[in-house]
Amino acid sequence: MSDIVNGLGRATAYGALGVVLLMLGMVLVDVLTPGRLGRQIWEERNRNAAVLLSSALLGIGGIVFTSIWTTYDDFGKGLVSTAVFGVLGLVMMAVAFLLVDLVTPGRLGATLVEPEPHPAVWVTASCNIAVSAIIAASIA
Repeated sequence: MSDIVNGLGRATAYGALGVVLLMLGMVLVDVLTPGRLGRQIWEERNRNAAVLLSSALLGIGGIVFTSIWTTYDDFGKGLVSTAVFGVLGLVMMAVAFLLVDLVTPGRLGATLVEPEPHPAVWVTASCNIAVSAIIAASIA
């Protein structure tokens, strides 16, 4: 029974950390794009913004999953490792976003939240997933 209670405690801690990292990902995408992201997705039904946010959330989720899956035997060290790799993933996705913005015409953030579908959102979403996969692979 103590194994179950111990497991629940660890799952709760990792789950809470994962939720915090996901929320940080939402804030990051909101900062990198003009307007209020929540309003654009839920009220204006902006598919570009939804794809962009979804890719960031899937990427962070993949990093957190990999970090937990390959965690250290020491619970505290595993929790810190998950937080560090999660934040690193967010930073690297932001850097990649800014680099793509630098080499493409116009303002990438504004392009990605246009109401009409835009192919740049797929490129940026793929970049988010690729960066996250690289971070996840470096954990293993």
